[in-house]
Amino acid sequence: MKAATVTSSNYRTMLRQAESALIDERRMLTAPELSRLADVEDDGVPALASLAHEVRLEWCGPTVEVEGILSVKTGGCPEDCHFCSQSARFEEAMPATPFLDADEVLAAARETVGTGASEFCIVLAVRGPDERMMTRILEMVPMVQEETGLNVAVSAGILDRDQAERFAAGGVHRYNHNLETARSFFPAIATTHTWDDRYRTCELVRETGMELCCGALLGMGESVEQRVELLLQLQSLDPTEVPLNFLNPRPGTPLMLRRPMRPLEAIRWIALFRLGLPGVILRYAGGREVTLRELQAIGMTAGINALIVGNYLTTLGRHPDEDLRMLEDLGMPVGALTGII
Repeated sequence: MKAATVTSSNYRTMLRQAESALIDERRMLTAPELSRLADVEDDGVPALASLAHEVRLEWCGPTVEVEGILSVKTGGCPEDCHFCSQSARFEEAMPATPFLDADEVLAAARETVGTGASEFCIVLAVRGPDERMMTRILEMVPMVQEETGLNVAVSAGILDRDQAERFAAGGVHRYNHNLETARSFFPAIATTHTWDDRYRTCELVRETGMELCCGALLGMGESVEQRVELLLQLQSLDPTEVPLNFLNPRPGTPLMLRRPMRPLEAIRWIALFRLGLPGVILRYAGGREVTLRELQAIGMTAGINALIVGNYLTTLGRHPDEDLRMLEDLGMPVGALTGII
C-alpha cells in the first residue's frame, strides 16, 4: 500500500534527519528513509533539491565531468527493450548500419576533446559483443587514448567473464551497462534477456577492475516504490557513475504513447538519486531536453555533477556550447571525476 503523501509540516524534520545521516554520520539512507522522502508534495521539491546539492558538494565537490558518446554500431539490435528504437523487433526501427571505421571514431573523439570532456564512450547496439566486435573495440580503445588523451568507456551489452577481463586488460576505463529499471518492473520492459543478466554483467565489470557505469531510465510506467527499489539495487552494485535518463518516447516502440515525466517530478528524482547514491558521478543523460526543457540548470543544483554533451544514440541533444555556457553561468568547473564510495 502506498504511504500517505508527506506534508510540509513534517517534511522539514525528515530533511534534517536525512542531512544528519548523509553529512554528519556520512552513511547511506535506508529504504524506509528514501521511501518517506519520495512521498513529498510538489511544494517540498525545492528543499529536497537544495539538500541534494549540499550532499553532492560534500561528497563529490564542485567539479562537473563532461563526456561525449558515439554509437559505432547502430540499429538492428535483436533485443526487445520497449523504449529503444534500435530494436529490430519494432516498426519504424532504425536500420542497421555498418561498424564505423577507426578514422570516424577518432574524428568524433577529437571533437569531444574540444568540449573539455575527459571521457569518451564507444557504444554498440548489440545483446553482447561477438569476437569480431571484441577485436575491433580493443583496437580502437588504445588509438583513442593515444590520439586524444581521453579516458575511454565502452557500452557493448552483456558480457561473460572472459570478455570483461579482456576489456579491463585492454585499457577500458569504465564500462556502461544500465539496469534501466527495478527488477520487479523489468519483465514489462524487456523479455529477450533478464534483469539478472544485466546485474551479473555489472558485477563482472566491478570484479575485473573496471569502473562501473550503471544507469536508470525513468518514466516508463514504473511506480514510486519501484524507483526506490532501483535505487537500492544500484546501491548494492556500488557504481562509479549513474547516468540518469528520462523516457523520450520513440515512434514505433511499445512506449511511444507514454507522456514524458513532468519537469518538477524529474527534479524530485534527480535529488532522490543523489540522496540515495551520494558519492556517485550522477550524469545527465538522454531525455533531459524534452523532460526538463528550461529547467536543466536546476537539475545541476539538485545533485547532477556530470553531463553527456552533444547528441545521444538516437536523439539530438543540445549544442555542447549551451551546456558549457550553463556550467560557466553556474560557476561549476569542468574536470575528471572518479568514484567516492
